[in-house]
Amino acid sequence: MTNAEETVSSPFDFAGGEVLLVDKPLEWTSFDVVGKLRNSMKPQKIKVGHAGTLDPLATGLLIICTGKFTKRIDSFQAEDKEYTGVITLGATTPSYDLETAVDQTFDYTHLNDADIHKTTLQFLGALEQYPPAHSAIKIKGERVYEKARRGEEVELKARHITINSFEIEKIEMPDVHFRISCSKGTYIRSIAHDFGKALGIGAHLSQLRRTKSGNFHVDDAWNLQDLIEKIKLHRTTIQQQ
Repeated sequence: MTNAEETVSSPFDFAGGEVLLVDKPLEWTSFDVVGKLRNSMKPQKIKVGHAGTLDPLATGLLIICTGKFTKRIDSFQAEDKEYTGVITLGATTPSYDLETAVDQTFDYTHLNDADIHKTTLQFLGALEQYPPAHSAIKIKGERVYEKARRGEEVELKARHITINSFEIEKIEMPDVHFRISCSKGTYIRSIAHDFGKALGIGAHLSQLRRTKSGNFHVDDAWNLQDLIEKIKLHRTTIQQQ
């Protein structure tokens, strides 16, 4: 039995506090997941929040806190994260991922595996990183991706991040499969974009999955629909008592 199953098989105490691990589905926003879980807990009015946003085109570990445990969100967010995914070489997009269409293409046929492995060394340790213009960062109360979608220029400040490891797991040109361990606040989309620039060509992020956050692992996470059904069953049981 996984840790998630052990947690949810016992009676819930949503108001007192629960930590729910969810494997976020593709194309769902993190807010979508929070809203769906909050609705499944009705008629109780429970505080529900997540400990670290995942982009709609990313899947993987989303930590959900309820009730009094929402006070722990900041500490969970501060933990290091691990991601796997695919960087596609030879093409850029404005969002640095597949949310927007390719705007430039480049020849990548001169690259070899050694070039790719060597370039990862540039991304290890403490770095300054510029977030994508298509991100959820707020400027004067507005998400910057809303400005970017209107074609407005967006100036973002560099962030201090740390890349603990950057491993290349497989190369199937133009796709580079990777695993990255990093500090909070790291944009893997920006890593993909900057990786392409470091190679002298363009690149974008074409797949992303969060596998770890602190001591939590996606292998212990619930399928969202399974968790919702478990919560509804728990709610029905409580109402019948």
